[in-house]
Amino acid sequence: MKAITANRLRDGEVVFLGDGGRWVESFAEAALFQRSEADAVLADAKATAEREQFGVDIYAFEVVEEDGVPVPATMRERIRTAGPTVRLDLGKQAA
Repeated sequence: MKAITANRLRDGEVVFLGDGGRWVESFAEAALFQRSEADAVLADAKATAEREQFGVDIYAFEVVEEDGVPVPATMRERIRTAGPTVRLDLGKQAA
């Protein structure tokens, strides 16, 4: 599975492509795509974001399942979804 992420231009917030093509701030709300469909969805998301001047650094990343829950496959994406690893009182993990 794959998810699509970006940085919102307005404030730099890490966002994820959710259902219906809307951008969400929580990875738990991110839409997950089969690898075969991720490239087409990514191309559409990039075109829309560029047209609307919404976000930058838009890309797809691998998602794996751990104990039945989807989680980012790499440490980089896990940090982007949660926040700083040295201060648990900051970032999305603090909410």
